[in-house]
Amino acid sequence: MITLDCPPLPARFAVLADVHGNADALAAVLADMRQFAPEAVLVLGDHVSGPLDPVGTADQLMALNAYFLRGNHDRYLLEKAPEDMWGSDRIAYDALSKAALDWLAEMPQILDFDDVWACHATPLQDGTYWSHKAGPGGIMHPRPMEEIAAWAEGITAPLLLCAHTHLPVLLRLPTGQMLFNPGSVGCPGYEDDREPFPHRMQMGTPAACYAIIDRHGADFRFTQRYVPYDARRMAEAARGYGAQDWANAVTTGYLDD
Repeated sequence: MITLDCPPLPARFAVLADVHGNADALAAVLADMRQFAPEAVLVLGDHVSGPLDPVGTADQLMALNAYFLRGNHDRYLLEKAPEDMWGSDRIAYDALSKAALDWLAEMPQILDFDDVWACHATPLQDGTYWSHKAGPGGIMHPRPMEEIAAWAEGITAPLLLCAHTHLPVLLRLPTGQMLFNPGSVGCPGYEDDREPFPHRMQMGTPAACYAIIDRHGADFRFTQRYVPYDARRMAEAARGYGAQDWANAVTTGYLDD
């Protein structure tokens, strides 16, 4: 895992993740974020893959002064042959410019700000849920705390940031460290058919999620934001790609009609 050592973060910073090509959700989040005037922005991966608007998303993100890291879907765009890509990745790959793919390739997998540490999924893998696990029947369960804490061993930062589940989460570990996931900006529902437990994640809201984090002495305070936006253009794009489940997710927060 490639780590980028970064200067300490300022008193207020924003955390975004899992945009997944939803340009209109991203625009709504960036507009909402202005009222808080964060001094830094972190974007935790899975930026453009989705049957929505990968080019419009990349254009906004590439113009943003932010810290970016690479998620598993960003890695797939760089490592997989196009014919082996999942549908959402292939759509993004075919649409993106070489400059956008080069931008993804330059990203680290871990951001280390000394007292804040960020990855896309877990410290060792970019495709495993840190806070949850899938079980029989496709049900998502909270992961046992001993497993969550084991993955944090060797990391001294009091605040650990992750993404990947698309679920907003704040957990206190036995060490006193906090594990925080800001949720997904642009993909409030998805289906994963991989064994041993194919599963669904559905947030139950189409709102675009992100967070503002403030330092208060040695502590952190979290403002979780759920931003409504007009998802009709994104839903129409998804239908154009034959992805009705994505259209449902961005308009309702659920995969089914």
